Amino acid sequence: MQSYNLNNKVAIVTGASHGIGSVIAKELAKHGVKIILNGRNFKSLNEVKEEIISFNGVAEVMEGDVSCIDSFSKIANDTVKIFGHIDILINNAGITKDNIIIKMKESEWDDVLNINLKGCYNGIKSVSKNMVKNKYGRIINITSIIGQIGNQGQANYAASKAGIIGLTKSTAKELGSRNITVNAIAPGYISTKMTQNLKDEIKNEMKSSIPLRKFGSPYDIANLVCFLVSDNASYITGQTINVDGGMVMI
Repeated sequence: MQSYNLNNKVAIVTGASHGIGSVIAKELAKHGVKIILNGRNFKSLNEVKEEIISFNGVAEVMEGDVSCIDSFSKIANDTVKIFGHIDILINNAGITKDNIIIKMKESEWDDVLNINLKGCYNGIKSVSKNMVKNKYGRIINITSIIGQIGNQGQANYAASKAGIIGLTKSTAKELGSRNITVNAIAPGYISTKMTQNLKDEIKNEMKSSIPLRKFGSPYDIANLVCFLVSDNASYITGQTINVDGGMVMI
């Protein structure tokens, strides 16, 4: 395993109860990062916490609604009370409520934008004061290739993920002078429970659009996160890095 000097860094990881978020949290913990696990499934969050503790990692569970600024502010404040500082924020929480635009309900639009995009805004706003004070911070926003190319039936999701890219660039410019980097990762098709349940013919069709002819792994995302929050990436900010097997080339 690549070694990064991340011992005693403190990270908040949203959407950490399953999938990409849980893998990011566990991989950061293996590098010595103290983890605050946030999500909506308390049982699953505690399972991730217990797994981290099993390899002598440090993790705490904090429930909270990322779409609510007061809730996210409490997570940040409680993190500082427990660990004294916040070094890393992983804005990973996200949802989908797919529908074609002529049938999309206003609530479907609002719910996706509130979690995916406003959740990132709330996170950055909540942690940046402590990061500015300490003149150090690493913020990673999980966007999607759909925010770059769009997708039928996902106008709300695509808009939220495109918004994250703009938010990343703007906050990188605002916070850069305080030694705070802000970057985005845009996953393509990643192997999850959802993709595993698809029929083989559908999976093969999806893979045919990927130059590497395979789905990515959550570890592909987590490995990049670990690099971007390390000192090895201290001169990288405001970037959107695709992890998609070559599906989208800009």
